Amino acid sequence: MVVDVLLLVAGVAVVIVGLVTVPLPGVPGAAIAFLGVVLVAWADSFSRIGPSSLMWLGGTALVASFIDNVTGALGARYGGASRWGVIGALVGALVGLPFGLPGVLLGPLVGAVGLELIKNPDVSRAAAAGAGTLVGFLAGAVLKSALTLLMVGAAILAYWL
Repeated sequence: MVVDVLLLVAGVAVVIVGLVTVPLPGVPGAAIAFLGVVLVAWADSFSRIGPSSLMWLGGTALVASFIDNVTGALGARYGGASRWGVIGALVGALVGLPFGLPGVLLGPLVGAVGLELIKNPDVSRAAAAGAGTLVGFLAGAVLKSALTLLMVGAAILAYWL
């Protein structure tokens, strides 16, 4: 009984941490929120939020995480970047990860602009690729947040219905 209450309280706290961190780049807020949902489900032996619901919610968290990782590159492409600019955005995202928030924010932008300039020294095209990367990054944060809110909302409905 005490363990169930502790799991429930911990689960709700972890969901809140996930929701607060979900818009931050490079932070797996959706996965953190999903972990909290699993703790809440575990608190009542998975009777309200069962395995099939957890599979769907986990899939939603995976999609949200995937979106967070590719939208910068897609934004670069939308901004007119060549294949080199898109590859630069992806490589920049990976290289920027160890440098925390500044690296996650600037890595894709620098990568897209840098490789676009190497391919074609047209500054306006490279700037458009960089702007597209930023737009994609912001769109990814919005989509990741929306999917995480949907996931948590579905978990709340499953718990109470």
